[in-house]
Amino acid sequence: MALISYLTQIQFDFGAIALLPEECQRAGIRHPLLVTDAGVRAAGVLQRAQDALGPAGTAVFDGTPSNPTEAAVRAAVGLYQAHGCDGLVAVGGGSSIDLAKGVAIAATHPGPLTSYATIEGGSARITDRAAPLIAVPTTAGTGSEVARGAIIIVDDGRKLGFHSWHLMPKAAICDPELTIGLPPTLTAATGMDAIAHCVETFLSAAFNPPADGIALDGLARGWAHIERATRDGGDREARRQMMSASMQGALAFQKGLGCVHSLSHSLGGANPRLHHGTLNAVFLPAVVAFNAGAESVQRERRLERMAHAMGLPAAADVAPALRDMNARLGLATGLAAMGVERSMFSRIISGAMADHCHKTNPRLASADDYRAMLEASM
Repeated sequence: MALISYLTQIQFDFGAIALLPEECQRAGIRHPLLVTDAGVRAAGVLQRAQDALGPAGTAVFDGTPSNPTEAAVRAAVGLYQAHGCDGLVAVGGGSSIDLAKGVAIAATHPGPLTSYATIEGGSARITDRAAPLIAVPTTAGTGSEVARGAIIIVDDGRKLGFHSWHLMPKAAICDPELTIGLPPTLTAATGMDAIAHCVETFLSAAFNPPADGIALDGLARGWAHIERATRDGGDREARRQMMSASMQGALAFQKGLGCVHSLSHSLGGANPRLHHGTLNAVFLPAVVAFNAGAESVQRERRLERMAHAMGLPAAADVAPALRDMNARLGLATGLAAMGVERSMFSRIISGAMADHCHKTNPRLASADDYRAMLEASM
């Protein structure tokens, strides 16, 4: 049985931030907690949201870490309760949006956050009591503004997924203006994250033709514009196309992701200082090469279709092109350059095989397969 759902409202345009009060009213949010990070505040982007909200935009949590943690969720819940908030507005990248989703659970549900994690059977425990959320992305990468899930490092060090339709933002305000001036390295890393979402969801064997079409179009947009956006942060058309690629990747990944994210989640939990998008970029070539042998990928000529969207001559060119793109963007071209050592492999593999993305890869990976992908990514 295929479940195909596209359930949230998206406001997409330059200047869309002005619609924030309207969307809060529609969602029934009168006293929001704004969830962001120190960088977004320092860049003046948070102020634009506060200016739009007026007096309603005074309660702010700006302590989101680069990889959201259960401890940060608790701190934000304290502010949420102290200010008598009735909803959330996340202004930032995927970390801030995911942290806000954690707050949406923890502020309204009893018990430890871990008990609501997907691999702990917690999805069914997340109810419609979850606090309403509006997401305002300031990067073009995770697409969390249109996704039902969040990734949070819990107290025991695991990087876990939390998934429920009750976590879907009531509205996504996608304003490409907010990404202008994003530093080149962050533009590249978040852009490759968006591309990874489009690639992995398109390769997933699950039956969801609308998701396939959205992912393939998102890949074409992202691939054609990521270098422009990285090279010239003020290129408005490139910024618009990258924000669309990011949104499309997440609209599609309800279909499922795969080994790229299993490995990234596991390694990111082991070393939270590593950027998720950069990890995805590094793992993509090896995982695409591994998935080339999947029966569904071959039967449906998925690599050939991806090559066409990327303007490449043949399916065999996809994995090398991904590796070359990382180098052209100035991203790390291997795990060794990021400080990853082979002594970590066993822990990474164990986490990857337990991750919620492991089983939706088009080709089920063994521990030896994961070890080979890690070696190929060094």
